[in-house]
Amino acid sequence: MARIEDYPFPTGLHLLARWQSGDAGAKREMTEIFDAAIAGDFDANFAVPTPSNEIHATASVHMLALAILHDLYGIESAEYYKTDPWRYVRANLVASRLLGIKKLYMTWALYAFTCEPLGQIMMYPDRFPPGCDPDEPLINKDNWRSLDTPDFSTGVPKVIDEIMRVTEQITGMAPLLQISAPYSLAADIYGQEPLLADVVHDPDHVNALLDHLADKVLGPWMDHHIETFPNGWIELSDASGSPFFIGADNCKNMAIRAIQYMIKDKAYADRVYDNNYRGDFVSQVKKKRRGSRRRPAREEKSGGVGLMELTEAKVSVCPKFIMRLDADNVDISFYADQSIQRNIPLTVGIGSPQIDRNSVGNLQAAKMEMTEFARSYVESIKRVCETIDLPEDNFVMDPWPSHVYFEDVNAQSQFELVELILNEVRKGGTFKPNAIPAADFRDP
Repeated sequence: MARIEDYPFPTGLHLLARWQSGDAGAKREMTEIFDAAIAGDFDANFAVPTPSNEIHATASVHMLALAILHDLYGIESAEYYKTDPWRYVRANLVASRLLGIKKLYMTWALYAFTCEPLGQIMMYPDRFPPGCDPDEPLINKDNWRSLDTPDFSTGVPKVIDEIMRVTEQITGMAPLLQISAPYSLAADIYGQEPLLADVVHDPDHVNALLDHLADKVLGPWMDHHIETFPNGWIELSDASGSPFFIGADNCKNMAIRAIQYMIKDKAYADRVYDNNYRGDFVSQVKKKRRGSRRRPAREEKSGGVGLMELTEAKVSVCPKFIMRLDADNVDISFYADQSIQRNIPLTVGIGSPQIDRNSVGNLQAAKMEMTEFARSYVESIKRVCETIDLPEDNFVMDPWPSHVYFEDVNAQSQFELVELILNEVRKGGTFKPNAIPAADFRDP
């Protein structure tokens, strides 16, 4: 009988790499493992809590699990995401364990799943996550006010409730609802380009649209979640509202403002967060004065929302921890300093392109670079953990991602890079909370 304990790090990763390469023996072995996992044979292992005094890693693996189930059993996207929550949860958990992940984290195709209950036309490829049909936006400038609250007791919302219920039953972690934030929801059902045009030319209309989505769709959905799971958390995702896409000013004054508006009077506001605003470097880009193209460079100046103001705005909608994503492209030391000054943990994201095997031209050079990055990430996280007032459980039973977070691991990930990152995480070892008094903190 297959045992997940027989695949400790990095044995499970090596099996995944052999399966990825098309090895027939690895596919048979993977089938045995997933047969056992889906049957519930590994549930006791999935209930083992993350060590509280170690640097740990977590990952979003739903696309990897889909690729595996499609290859092993022919399960296609819609069937995978929407028909069997026990199979879905167990497949994601065993994929995490094979990677060598200690902190479990349950995710799904959240942007698509937020749009589908509203009536948006969807696309379900056979072995890839669903998405909105970009040629068939649900709403436009004339009809968006008619969009009303969907039924959360059926369809996708019911599927999500069942996934969260099963995850809690197996792992003990509090249910975490993942849905779009107002701006990203608007971008998906209104259209990215029309929305961007309105951001520039009709910002009042955009804010009215975002508030309507908050009042009629997302706010009621959050209420339903907390009524169903009083111990629940809510993770909003807003990639389309990031500084990278709409600029730091619009991110703060539109995307983040809409979340602030939505949670303002919610009794559970401290259990809501959005941690995926990416592209902080945009706030440091100098803006040229309008006027003559011959104006000397020395007259250029920074304008709009700067890095500290953007950070304050981001913390207002993610108060429990600081997140540094790869696309932020700001040195890790800034985020470590912010974590210590605010007395909250630090999470560092590993972007999908960083570990995409199709993006790696020179694997050996990528390994060297990634090892250096991973080591600096772990050192910064450990420094924060030893400085702030860290709870005894080190947040390990909270469902949100922490420490090193793989933003997306899928069938095209380079597992050798994943291995060396996790190796650095494990080399980080244990830490002693409050080993470095915050008052004595100095940049290394």
